[in-house]
Amino acid sequence: MTSLSDAQLSSLKAQLKEREQKLQGEVRLSRQAKEELAVGQAGVVGDHGDAAAAHLQAGIRHVETERDIEELLDIEAALERIQAGSYGECVDCGQDIAYARLQAQPSATRCADCQTVFERRHPTVLRDPG
Repeated sequence: MTSLSDAQLSSLKAQLKEREQKLQGEVRLSRQAKEELAVGQAGVVGDHGDAAAAHLQAGIRHVETERDIEELLDIEAALERIQAGSYGECVDCGQDIAYARLQAQPSATRCADCQTVFERRHPTVLRDPG
């Protein structure tokens, strides 16, 4: 069990829920934009430059959406840890994750020291997979 107070835990849970709602809205808008673009481009013949620009924009939107979905999964996992009573415990060393770290990254699964070690050992991993 972590040393987070009920007020701290409540604040972090609210922060997670707020971010979750924002990301869900962004994912929904991205999917709608993709559908509208597909409908708007149906039957339109453009030059190779137009096609390349549209392809690049679609790729960027796809990567952004995938990143948002990954963050949503991290948030869901954090909310499950809150429910289970294990939120705020480092998955590597079992020590408490500092409240300041959780305020900055509420879905964090590692304390700052373990996260530093993880990043050194896994330099190509872009997110905290906990």
